[in-house]
Amino acid sequence: MSEPAIKPPSPPAIIRPDKDTFLAEENPFEAMMERFDHAAQLLNLDPGLYKVLRNPEKQIIVSVPVLRDSGELEVYTGYRVLYNTSRGPAKGGIRFDLNVTLEEVKALAAWMTWKCALVNIPFGGSKGGVVCDPSTMSMGELERVTRRYTASIIETLGPDSDVPAPDVNTNERVMAWIMDTYSMHHRHLVTSVVTGKPVEMGGSLGRREATGRGCMIVTREALGKLGMSLKGARVAVQGFGNVGSIAADLMAKEGAVIVGVSDKSGALYSAKGLDVPDLLKWVREHRQLAGYPQADAIAKDQLLTVECDVLVPAATENVITRKNAPQIKAKVICEGANGPTTAAADEILEKKGIFVIPDILANAGGVTVSYFEWVQDRGGYFWDEDTVNRRLESIMTRSFHEMMAMVEKHKVSTRIACYMLAVERVAAMHRLRGMYA
Repeated sequence: MSEPAIKPPSPPAIIRPDKDTFLAEENPFEAMMERFDHAAQLLNLDPGLYKVLRNPEKQIIVSVPVLRDSGELEVYTGYRVLYNTSRGPAKGGIRFDLNVTLEEVKALAAWMTWKCALVNIPFGGSKGGVVCDPSTMSMGELERVTRRYTASIIETLGPDSDVPAPDVNTNERVMAWIMDTYSMHHRHLVTSVVTGKPVEMGGSLGRREATGRGCMIVTREALGKLGMSLKGARVAVQGFGNVGSIAADLMAKEGAVIVGVSDKSGALYSAKGLDVPDLLKWVREHRQLAGYPQADAIAKDQLLTVECDVLVPAATENVITRKNAPQIKAKVICEGANGPTTAAADEILEKKGIFVIPDILANAGGVTVSYFEWVQDRGGYFWDEDTVNRRLESIMTRSFHEMMAMVEKHKVSTRIACYMLAVERVAAMHRLRGMYA
C-alpha cells in the first residue's frame, strides 16, 4: 500500500511590526523551503524522504579569533553548513559579510543542493561564511581570518567531502589562502579542495565569466521560447558586480541594449542604451557606478521597474517583493543572484505572465564551471577556454529545456519545475542508496 501524500508543515508565523515592513520577506530558509514543500507535494514525496531532505546534514558554528594589525584580538563567528551529500561532495561558496547568519547559510546550502541536481552534476550542496566587514580589514587581517576559519572547519573540507568557492566579498586570492592552508595541514598540494582559484594554481579558464555567461545563455533560450531575440532586447541589470557586469557585457555583445544598471552606489538609465565597455572601464577606475557622466542617475529601487524586456537581479536576496512586483514591466526575469524573489512576489509575477528563469538554473553556470575546474584538477589535465564555454553552453541549454518539459508536463511555474527536477534527482539517489543505520 502506498504512503499517503505528505502535508508539509506551514512556515512559522512571521511577526510584522509594521504593515509596510516587507520582511526580508521572510526567514530565508523557510522562504526557500516553501518552494521545496510545493515541489515535494506535487512529487508525492515519501514522508520519510521528505524529512531527510528538509534537514541539513551538518551545521558548524566556529569562533574565529584573529589578531588585528593594531594588536587587538577580535573574535568573529564563522559558519559552514553541509545540506546534502547524497549525490557527491558538498559544493558551495564562502562569504565574508556582516549580514551572514546561520539561517541564510542554511538556505544557500540547500539552494546549492538543488542547483547541482538541476544541472545534473555530481555534487551536493554546502555554504559558509564569516560575520565580518572585509572593507575595514587590511590584506593581512583578511588572510588571517581566512586561514583561521579554514583551520576551524578543516575536518569537513576535502576534494571528496566539501569543496568551497568564492562568494560575497571573497575571491581568487581568498581561495588560494584556503587551498594553501588545507595543503599545509595535509603536507602535500591539494588543488582540488577549492574552485575559483587563480588559473596559475589550478583554476579553470572561463570560471570568472561562467555565472554571467550562464545567465546570458538561458536568457537567450527564454527569449527564443517567447518568439523574441536577445539581439535588440532591452535589458536592465540590478547589481553590477562580477555576475551582473559580465552578464551585461556578454548580452551586449549578442546585440542586446543595456538600458539600466545599478550597484550599491546608485543606478544609471539610458533609453538609447549604455556603453557597457565604457561602464566597465569607469568601474575599474572608480570602483563604483556613481558619477558616471554618460547616463541619467535614477533611484536604485527604480531600476527594478524600468521599461525593459529582460530584468537581471544579480545582487542580493529578496529584492523583488510583493511591494514592487506589481510595478515590474520586464517580460523575462533572469535571477543572477540567489533568492532575489520572495515567495509572495512569485505569485504576482506568475499572474502578470512574466517568464522567470529561477536562480537555481539562471546562476548555475558558476557551479558548472567549478565542477569543470574540480575535474581538471583531479585529472591534472586542463582544457582551453573554448572547450569550457562549449561544455557550459551544452549543460545550461539542456537544463533549460528539461525545465520547460517539466513545466509543460505538470502545468507548473518554471520555479516549481526546477525544484521538482532537482528534488526528484536527490530523492532518487537516496532511494537507490538506502538508509545507513
